[in-house]
Amino acid sequence: MIAITIIDQKDFMNKLLLSDVFDAFWLVEASITTYNTFTIDGTLHRDFFENAVLEALDRSHRTHSLWHEVKPFCLSIIKGKHTPLNFKIVFQLSRKNTSQAIAKSGVDLTPEDVNGLYLNLQYHGSQLTCTTGTSLRLFTMDKSLDIIWDNMVLAFFKQKGIAFQQF
Repeated sequence: MIAITIIDQKDFMNKLLLSDVFDAFWLVEASITTYNTFTIDGTLHRDFFENAVLEALDRSHRTHSLWHEVKPFCLSIIKGKHTPLNFKIVFQLSRKNTSQAIAKSGVDLTPEDVNGLYLNLQYHGSQLTCTTGTSLRLFTMDKSLDIIWDNMVLAFFKQKGIAFQQF
């Protein structure tokens, strides 16, 4: 797990809310506090969908909304004259990308061993922090996957021109 501070918050928020930089991530949850606290659970409710959509979700193993599907709602809450008091957004790497990361890394894990690779965004008044996290279905002392995910996030931020400081 790593924690990084975002240096240029305005640029980051533009990339988060107005561009497609984070669109492919699954949204696990979002909580935004302005004049109220708004909470979104990104878990998809299968009973809502028709068979054709369910089949597509099953093929991709998708269990959560994509960020681009929920982003307009979050933008409508955040935009305005006042910045939010705080927010927390938890992203998960898709199953497909998780499987590819495991395959490329050579770690002794299968995709079924991994609950998820997470990116947590937290804003509190004046500081925006991003932390990484991994969740496994089994116990292991091997932290290789943690290191691989941390490096993937750092490379992603650098590729997308996101200014940050690691601490």
